[in-house]
Amino acid sequence: MSTDEPSVPIVCDECETETRVPLDDLADALEKHNAEKHGGDSVAEVDPAIKDRLADLVAEDLGLFDEEATERP
Repeated sequence: MSTDEPSVPIVCDECETETRVPLDDLADALEKHNAEKHGGDSVAEVDPAIKDRLADLVAEDLGLFDEEATERP
């Protein structure tokens, strides 16, 4: 993995594991782990703290936190 390529933490509470994978491999890594270890159930996931932070950044980028965006016409 290149040091310039972003990596994303994946956690699996059931297996008590945490790993980092390149962003480009994220979907495949989650699918593979969950298929092999959990019968396809979505147990492993992107670290919840990262998901929350990304959601905040996207909402901010879209202007969803702006006072004007929350006002109703």
